[in-house]
Amino acid sequence: MVRVLICDPVAPEAVEMMRNGGLTVDVKTGMAPDELIAVIGEYEAMIVRSATKVTASVIGAGNNLKVIARGGVGLDNIDLDAAKAKGIKVINTPAASSISVAELALAHMLAITRFIPQASASMAAGKWEKKKFKGVELYKKTLGVLGIGRIGQEVAKRALGFEMTVIAYDPFVTQEMLGDLNVKMVSMDELLATSDYITLHMPHIDATHYMLDEPQFAKMKDGVRIVNCARGGVVSEAALLKAMKSGKVAFAGIDVFEEEPVKDNELTSLPNVSLTPHIGASTVDGQFRVGIELAEKLLELLG
Repeated sequence: MVRVLICDPVAPEAVEMMRNGGLTVDVKTGMAPDELIAVIGEYEAMIVRSATKVTASVIGAGNNLKVIARGGVGLDNIDLDAAKAKGIKVINTPAASSISVAELALAHMLAITRFIPQASASMAAGKWEKKKFKGVELYKKTLGVLGIGRIGQEVAKRALGFEMTVIAYDPFVTQEMLGDLNVKMVSMDELLATSDYITLHMPHIDATHYMLDEPQFAKMKDGVRIVNCARGGVVSEAALLKAMKSGKVAFAGIDVFEEEPVKDNELTSLPNVSLTPHIGASTVDGQFRVGIELAEKLLELLG
């Protein structure tokens, strides 16, 4: 009997689907690293989201491990080299949570455009500061999308619905690959110089580490607004903090951080931010799609 270990929460329907397909499924979420290392040798497959770190030590202890399944897009919590060295297949669900993340990016764009977090906090404090929270419109503004893969394209579609001008930079995507999507591919420098809003959608790897740092912020418009629902580390938090304090960046919407959970991060105390605790894929709909896709893939590989 093929055994599957679920380390991070997935939809109950997915668990039932795998069990009905003949897999033995154990749900053990929230394990400490040493607990995971102690039990992983019993399983042929493991399912993780972003919380569980699949280190070389975990993979080394996985004597029967054939598949590591990551719910979501990023694989930065899995030691891919160690998995490859042991011949373990690593799979993910790149499309299942795209809409959830894209909608959160738009939510942050709206929040930092219309002072939603600040106005909500003001009213909760018993105030009525109607004149204080005069925002701007997304209409006719230019959105620069850094990384125009699945999620970036979903963001672009929604921004176009607000009648924004959308431009993008991605070294792996050509204009032709976007088909009839009304997005213009530009250079990095042009995107930085002309965007009113910049949103990032890419994994955190060596090539994307501090994609936005002090030199990049210096090239942006004064008063630009930044949204990061991608990964901590693609934006230098020190450089962003400096840019926000100087006024170069007017507002920022941030879902991901260099250190998670956040501890003593000055960004969280600024008045001009919209903050969420890495919840980009955390919707009922997205989690359901992620779980079902994971179940289908594992049943195909192991069933």
